[in-house]
Amino acid sequence: MQIWRPLTATFYFPVGPGTGFLYLVNLYFLYQYSTRLESGAFDGRPADYLFMLLFNWICIVITGLAMDMQLLMIPLIMSVLYVWAQLNRDMIVSFWFGTRFKACYLPWVILGFNYIIGGSVINELIGNLVGHLYFFLMFRYPMDLGGRNFLSTPQFLYRWLPSRRGGVSGFGVPPASMRRAADQDGGRRHNWGQGFRLGDQ
Repeated sequence: MQIWRPLTATFYFPVGPGTGFLYLVNLYFLYQYSTRLESGAFDGRPADYLFMLLFNWICIVITGLAMDMQLLMIPLIMSVLYVWAQLNRDMIVSFWFGTRFKACYLPWVILGFNYIIGGSVINELIGNLVGHLYFFLMFRYPMDLGGRNFLSTPQFLYRWLPSRRGGVSGFGVPPASMRRAADQDGGRRHNWGQGFRLGDQ
């Protein structure tokens, strides 16, 4: 009944001569992509962002218990990065040594990179799978496939962290039908006519 273990396993990382660089790299990923999510797709909606973190963390804790994992920081960071990469999948990102590719491949490139410098991919793989689970249930299945919405942010989180007006309200690109209508209209506003001047008979 040591209920603090999931928290300490998430925030603790053994920094040493062989793990110091990996720790710094993962801190950079956490700052970079968590900030981009907060100021991008989740802008003005802190409750939704907190719910994403809680859902990913709970899934990682359950997986960690099943697989006897002692450290949960890297899977949580990778799950956040995976969600950002899927929401910005067509963005071109730069990685080490000037390599450039689409953001949707970034979590798997990092998995390979961490295998080279750390020798294990279990943490990264679990993080990617948990991030994919959240993205699929929250966005892909209900929005793209027309399925049931299995995940929704609890109302008490909205009471604690109310949404701010002016935030980003949508994800991805408009539906194809709206894009076709805009293309046919030429991007112009609705033609309301010329009207009548005051005094005309």
